[in-house]
Amino acid sequence: MPPVAWLPEDFDHPVRVGLPTGQHLRPMGAADTEIDFPAVMGSRERLWSIYGDAWGWPPAHMTPEQDRDDLAHHEREIAAHESFLYGLFEDDEAELLGCVYIDPPTKSGGVGAEVSWWVVDRLVGSDVERALDEFVPRWLDSWPIRRPRYVGRDLSWAEWNALPPR
Repeated sequence: MPPVAWLPEDFDHPVRVGLPTGQHLRPMGAADTEIDFPAVMGSRERLWSIYGDAWGWPPAHMTPEQDRDDLAHHEREIAAHESFLYGLFEDDEAELLGCVYIDPPTKSGGVGAEVSWWVVDRLVGSDVERALDEFVPRWLDSWPIRRPRYVGRDLSWAEWNALPPR
């Protein structure tokens, strides 16, 4: 599949953006392994039910080293503007509260990006999750992306998986 020219060359991605509830989003990388690993593995069963069929993630026996490698890969993609992984944090960044993925389209349908997000299990149904659900689509209105597809929201993951590749 040829690369997708999905963002203008001069696009500067946000490095920190605040939610109305006081949390913030920022890009993640390998240095975040110590807070990413417990968040992911602590919510692993639910995350697998969301992302497992599509991404094979998170694996049942993921190690911190595998997580660090995955985060390093995301960090390189962010630097190259190939895709984006944002973590959700309180000001002290003592723990990861969730993640937002912004990716170029891999499935057909004429969209400009495929976007998904999650919060840790203890925040499911919380004001923080509701704020993130409302915030992400409004925030992406400021990005130079035409017609983002919110996978798991605009269409189910099963529907997304059934789409032909772009």
